[in-house]
Amino acid sequence: MKQVFLIAAHKDPAQLNALVERLRDEDFLIYVHLDAKGAIQPAEVHPGARLVGQRVAVHWGCFSQVEATLNSLAQIVAEVPEFDKLLFLSAQDFPLLSNAALKSALAALRGHELLDTAPIGRGPGQWAAAYRYQYFYRPDAGPALRLACSLANRAMRACGLTRRMPNGLQPHGGSSWWALSRDCVRDVLARIRREPGLLRFFRSVSCADELFFQTLVMNSRFRERVLSENFRYVQWPQRGARNPKILDEHDFERIAASNAHFCRKIDSRTSAALLQRLEALRAG
Repeated sequence: MKQVFLIAAHKDPAQLNALVERLRDEDFLIYVHLDAKGAIQPAEVHPGARLVGQRVAVHWGCFSQVEATLNSLAQIVAEVPEFDKLLFLSAQDFPLLSNAALKSALAALRGHELLDTAPIGRGPGQWAAAYRYQYFYRPDAGPALRLACSLANRAMRACGLTRRMPNGLQPHGGSSWWALSRDCVRDVLARIRREPGLLRFFRSVSCADELFFQTLVMNSRFRERVLSENFRYVQWPQRGARNPKILDEHDFERIAASNAHFCRKIDSRTSAALLQRLEALRAG
């Protein structure tokens, strides 16, 4: 069964192309979404990858990340009639398994959705991130809309009011990077066509990419298939940090001891010594 990789990229074409080259396989299809404001030109992308046609300028913390992903998913589902999973990667990911080992690992997980997720709330095992959707966030908008959001938030706080998820959805959140089955992806796309208010709501959610897919999948028939694990090795430098640590050679032993399929973030210069050891690890 085919596996599809969707890579989000915005810089360092050499690093992107090295990732594509590592994943080249007759059973793998590779798609790349190039950030419309990024430094990579379509002609620079490895010929083994297919480009997402509808590009989006992606801004950190804004709905544009979700929009870019949805555009990509729609194209992939239209062009690829059958596949097992769609794995969403960053160009700063590195595969820790050989292609043969990755195929075996994914085959063993067939029937599961690999989605790092937790219910949003303040109880045990919950993620205290309700503020992300309870107020209006539009940092990517023009001055008038940003002012309107600020005034609305001020009024809501003064009155003790907050927004709720639309359509009775129970909020969930987690990592932006996941692996979902074709049926699950199609279900997400069908739902936003049926319920356009979902996109309107999430456009004003902070860091919507860490809530959108978790909330829709966990409020669907696919929730019973979810394995709350995305098999990615990530290090956070401190609690509440905006971005993960750039991995280096000192992180190798922890990466090697993990059960991850990929690690991130990798930088071609900062991680150069680590990359040599990871290449050897991947080669077995």
